[in-house]
Amino acid sequence: MLAALKQTFAHRALREVRAKADAGISQLGSTPVAVGHVWQRRFYDDVVTTEKKRAEKLRYMHRNPVQRGLVLEPQQWLWSSFRHYAYGERGPVLVNETREAELRIRKIS
Repeated sequence: MLAALKQTFAHRALREVRAKADAGISQLGSTPVAVGHVWQRRFYDDVVTTEKKRAEKLRYMHRNPVQRGLVLEPQQWLWSSFRHYAYGERGPVLVNETREAELRIRKIS
């Protein structure tokens, strides 16, 4: 889902940049967007295919609020799945829910 969202955004951004360039509106040099790149390599999608990689990604997500100084312990961060995995508690972050997610796309004019 995120890949589709990022791809749609990139196509729209590039279309706008190219339209401005075709109209003769000056841009700030040869930026990555101007030559066809929107996302930096560190934001590329990484498909998790092994349990080891899954644990690595979850560990990173759970420790990130602590690393950034937002909380002292992972379980203190409300918007985390840590309490689900550590204590089996249900929280605001839904994990392995059977109900379907609903995506609403707002048209940008």
